[in-house]
Amino acid sequence: MKYIVLLFTYTVAIAPLFSQTEENPVLWSKEVNKISETEYELILKGYIFEGWHVYSQHTAQGGSLPSEFTFEKAGESYELLGETIESETVTEYSEIFEVDETFFKDKAVFTQKIKLLRPDIRQIRVNLWYQVCKEVCIPVEEDFIFVLDGGTAVEDVKTLDERSKAMSAALKLDLKNKALLQQGQIDGLGAPSSLWIIFGLGFLGGLIALLTPCVFPMIPLTVSFFTKQSQSKSKGIANAILYGFFIVLIYFLLSLPFHLFDSIDSQILNTVATNIWLNLFFFSIFVFFAFSFFGYYELTLPSSWANKMDSASSKVGGAIGIFFMAVTLAIVSFSCTGPILGGLLGSTALADGDVATNLSAGMTGFGVALALPFALFALFPAWLNSLPKSGGWMTTVKVVLGFLELALAFKFLSNADLVGNWGVLKREIFLGIWILIFVLLTLYLFGVFRFPHDGAKQKVSFTRKGIGMVSIGFAIYLLLGLGKVIDLKLFGFLPPDFYTVAAQESDCPLGIDCFKDFDEGVAYAKKVDKPILLDFTGWACVNCRKMEENVWSEPDIYPIIKNEYVLISLYVDDRKELPKALQFDFKYESGRIKSIETVGQKWGTFQTLNFNAASQPYYVLLSADLEILNNAVQYTDRDDYLAWLKKGLQTFKK
Repeated sequence: MKYIVLLFTYTVAIAPLFSQTEENPVLWSKEVNKISETEYELILKGYIFEGWHVYSQHTAQGGSLPSEFTFEKAGESYELLGETIESETVTEYSEIFEVDETFFKDKAVFTQKIKLLRPDIRQIRVNLWYQVCKEVCIPVEEDFIFVLDGGTAVEDVKTLDERSKAMSAALKLDLKNKALLQQGQIDGLGAPSSLWIIFGLGFLGGLIALLTPCVFPMIPLTVSFFTKQSQSKSKGIANAILYGFFIVLIYFLLSLPFHLFDSIDSQILNTVATNIWLNLFFFSIFVFFAFSFFGYYELTLPSSWANKMDSASSKVGGAIGIFFMAVTLAIVSFSCTGPILGGLLGSTALADGDVATNLSAGMTGFGVALALPFALFALFPAWLNSLPKSGGWMTTVKVVLGFLELALAFKFLSNADLVGNWGVLKREIFLGIWILIFVLLTLYLFGVFRFPHDGAKQKVSFTRKGIGMVSIGFAIYLLLGLGKVIDLKLFGFLPPDFYTVAAQESDCPLGIDCFKDFDEGVAYAKKVDKPILLDFTGWACVNCRKMEENVWSEPDIYPIIKNEYVLISLYVDDRKELPKALQFDFKYESGRIKSIETVGQKWGTFQTLNFNAASQPYYVLLSADLEILNNAVQYTDRDDYLAWLKKGLQTFKK
């Protein structure tokens, strides 16, 4: 029973997406060794991506499911000689299933001897069912055809022409010192610190949600219910704390489905930042959220859901009843929390890295902030008297959130524009829209205009004036950046500095001369005898913009990149179509054939094939002779990046 939910989720939600990934986490190849006229050895080799593992046929019962082979027509056309032999495995104790699990890392090899019972058999069909795992295990089923001497696989319909074979071969690099890539890899600012930052942002979002009219009035009502209805004060406090715990649990559980997507391939969630139609969809959704906060309509989940949860909490009672009360709160407050949660999802999706883990941290922070007052006011009920009364100030909070949602919406529209190379939302236009949004927010806060759900006109409070001053200050900051009076640094949210209406000498970051074709860059590096900084980037990559704005621009780093290295920037999300003469089919070792039709498809495949990586930014230092000069790095801080660049130069000079 414990696998039913997993298998159902995979069938309905995961399987359709799995076949669409750029590459499966396991690449398979086949071999056939002829032992005699009637005996053969079938060998299946699986190359497993780093961080993933595949379970053995003999892993212990009660844990993850074992790999299973089905040999079609075994016993009729041929017989199996012994069991399927496995290569070296790893055995580790699973705290989840409390058993020792056996699995493959990096590589799995299965060998099966067969004896033909009929001389006309020329191919053997084999089905393999296995689990490939990272944080969550995903079941996969694949069919393989082993062709014996003189036979031809029936399914091998599409083949590569000589031109595609040559272009595919050219995509593979003969890298020297490749093992250095993974040694001491700097792959971020450190999971604990970055997760705490995202937790803090989620917590801030939860605090803001507390100030909305959907949640704020519920605090005194709910706390009073627990303290007055319970048989004792201590019981009331315990129930209120349990109620808060369930709120945190509910919002954490909402993030779990994203781990299923992330466990298949990090590129699935990364498509949120690179797929044009998804970005346009997010733009529309965030505009929709914004206008709901402006009061033109209200977002609500079906009232029947809340009624059923409320009824269940009354009937069941105890801890389960309190859980249903927490679910009821989540449902009835959706009109205010939904857009905030959407913003949280959008913010984590825009960031590179493990989106699912980031989202879990953010959702947990959101839940903790939402639950905190219920526990605190239960412990200290006298504090309820100090709470401000509900009123028009909560409407102001919603409107401010609406303007922020509107600003975030244009980031998604900018992503679609950048990836699609439309040239519509250039840097100046994007800044102009954001300036207009924050000027309008300032005018609203100072009472110049009103929205439909605003109450009677009142004197502008000191708090509103203060927030208005912050808003106009930010608008002025953007205006100074638009006029190039100052260098804007907005966490990578702006379009690249070279993506402007005004003519630019360079279409590379910070005006650094760069190449956007690998072969051209290597040829130039040979000519000038300089090392190469290979930059796997993306038009919609927020962390790439952060690195360019905050690290590359540093006075001790910028001249090194500009003068000491040859910069090759490859945009893996570029949807620009390749010239017909440069389009080709690429065949993976698994046998799957992929059409390379766009610039991004070419460089994305190039990155995965040569560096076994799919994230951006991703930086590699190498010589023109393709010798790796230092380990690969991703999003990191200025000190580590500077030391990394200098070490690469030292290696090159040696």
